Amino acid sequence: METPAPASPTRRPRLRAQPRVLVIDDEPDLLELLEITMIRLGLDVTCADSVADAIAKLNSQEFDLCLTDMRLPDGEGLDIIAHIHRQELDIPVAVITAFGSAENAVAALKAGAFDYLAKPVNLEQLRALVKQAVKAPEKARAPEGYTLLGNSPAITQVCHLIERVAQSLAPVIISGESGSGKEVAARLIHLKGPRAAAPFIPVNCGAIPENLMESEFFGYKKGSFTGADSDREGFFQAANGGTLFLDEVADLPLTMQVKLLRAIQEKNVRRIGSQTEDPVDVRIICATHKKLAPLVEAGQFRQDLFFRLHVIEVNMPSLREMREDIPLIARSILEKLAHGRLVELTGDAIAALQHYPFPGNVRELENILERGLSLAARPNQIRTEDLYLSPAIGNAPRNNTASSAALGEGEIPASLETYLDDVERAALMAALERTRFNRTEAAKLLGITFRAMRYRMERLGIK
Repeated sequence: METPAPASPTRRPRLRAQPRVLVIDDEPDLLELLEITMIRLGLDVTCADSVADAIAKLNSQEFDLCLTDMRLPDGEGLDIIAHIHRQELDIPVAVITAFGSAENAVAALKAGAFDYLAKPVNLEQLRALVKQAVKAPEKARAPEGYTLLGNSPAITQVCHLIERVAQSLAPVIISGESGSGKEVAARLIHLKGPRAAAPFIPVNCGAIPENLMESEFFGYKKGSFTGADSDREGFFQAANGGTLFLDEVADLPLTMQVKLLRAIQEKNVRRIGSQTEDPVDVRIICATHKKLAPLVEAGQFRQDLFFRLHVIEVNMPSLREMREDIPLIARSILEKLAHGRLVELTGDAIAALQHYPFPGNVRELENILERGLSLAARPNQIRTEDLYLSPAIGNAPRNNTASSAALGEGEIPASLETYLDDVERAALMAALERTRFNRTEAAKLLGITFRAMRYRMERLGIK
């Protein structure tokens, strides 16, 4: 797992009337342009033209922001980032990279920079970056429903990592099984960071038809195609200044991956039908239950996009890895579902939940408790038999309804195709029954897209 540089200590109280920024560049013209821009933003500016000069000023003065070129006569901007972290200086750093140098930008973000700018510097992007960096963010309190419960080592480690990465603007990819809380983690990263007051736009990449992806992501101009009766913003414009959360990013088709990569690198998007590009300032957080590295090797996911997104990884634990937290999580869910009514789980019911494999993780736990609450024989108590726990998908007993799928040891099926169809049908039916025939939830439980679920049901004749 990629992790960011160690978290900085608490910011020292500022006594200055104006925030102070250190600007580092060895090109006199660019240095002057940056200085003028900073002064117009009301900042106190100090300039340096080398790594040694910058370190000397960092050691003698306090700064609220450091803006440095990547290439300097006596070193790199990474050397300055490393010095700031070694000295535990609480200074956000942004780097200026050469045009199209994705490797340098990713290296800077991994080293601890909070953002980057590409040459030639876009002044609008620079102003937005500076305003975002120097304002003192208040600690955002996560609203109800956006919390990660538990005291197990697995979830504790994730919570600590979320606290650290929230203060950066580096791209984050959240991995984990379906139902393990990836979107909750993404919202917490947003809410605990400097963009908490800005929009958080979640996008399910697997639910958008391929022919509509470009217009949904980048927007369109009136009259650009049939049905475009007005201008419309895309997801990038809606998330401007905030966070764009791309759920199930592995489901993006290759053509869209190319366009997404360019939008992230250039920080500009072009609406369909427009002749100009719009600057956008978004933080990208992605999630997937699939392993991206094998998809890259198989040519199904672009390697350059993978490296751009895979700066910091947060791996959400499955519920099986935090069984000791199940009683706490279950009681919290019950409290929400019961709407003020006092309902308790019996000791046997809690033990049964702790031994259940939970292929659908927290989402499945919530479904089980909702069913138990609805079907419980006693109004204020849920017993084991009220939970109706069924065997986990893939672990069904041999005497299942698909008899042809039940083979003895060493037995060979008469027809491999029929056998595999029966196994697939049994898994689909189990997921559908568990979700009360909600195809969207069943697809998530099985780790496939809704379109794949619909196709498989049609192929197997499941109505």
